[in-house]
This record gives sequence, structure tokens and C-alpha cells, in this order.
Amino acid sequence: MQTYTGSCHCGAVRFECDLDLAAGTRRCNCSFCLKTRMWKVFALGDGFRLLHGADALSDYRAHASEWPAGHVHHYFCRHCGVRGFSKGYLEMAPFNGWFHAVNVATLDGMDDARFAAIPVQYEDGRHDDWDHPPASPSYL
Repeated sequence: MQTYTGSCHCGAVRFECDLDLAAGTRRCNCSFCLKTRMWKVFALGDGFRLLHGADALSDYRAHASEWPAGHVHHYFCRHCGVRGFSKGYLEMAPFNGWFHAVNVATLDGMDDARFAAIPVQYEDGRHDDWDHPPASPSYL
């Protein structure tokens, strides 16, 4: 576990989070993750702290008929549009309550080699099968 800082493109939103990138990250092909190009890693419980920019955040929640059924808040900077994280609540393991899905691409101080070394698990969210990759994940 390591503490990372992150920010949006314009710097209006800044956060820190406790993450274990070596334990893996996720890329999903559901319509929302695919269109936003979300590359997520989870900060559980109090492992996420918004440092600056609460007033710069806009919130999107999916329609009740869609995953994640309105119970996950997808935050993005209203100035530059970058989606740095989402916040949700799931009682099932490994979440066991509140969590933040942090966009790996918004972590500060990462170079190409560090990004390339992060393990990625691909999820077939399009078919509600988050434990298995889609047939061809190369586009993710």
C-alpha cells in the first residue's frame, strides 16, 4: 500500500489515496467505462481524501435501469472535464462499504514505465461478467 496524489488536468481538483497498484487495476468494456476510458483502482474505506476542489466537482449517476444503477457517483471536474474518481457503496467483499474507484491516469508523478508495469484485469462489463475479460480486450 502506498499513498498517491492525483489531480484533474487543470488542477482544480486534487486528492490523495492509499492504493496497492501491484495488486492490480481494472479496465471494463461497459458502455460507461468504455466511453470515459476509465482505468480504475479501488481505494477502500477512508483510503481516499479529497484535498481541494469539492466546489469544482460535477456528479453523474447512471439511470436506475443501468449499471451501476445510480448508487455510484461519478465525479468530474466541471472546468476541464477530467473524471478523477467515482464514489460508491457495496456491502460485498472486497468493498465492505464505501469505496472510491480512482482513475489511474490521474495519479501524479507517474512516468510511462510505472504505468506500463501496473497489472490490469479486463472486465466484460458489457455482459455483466466483471470476473472475466471480453473475448478481445486489446481495445481497452
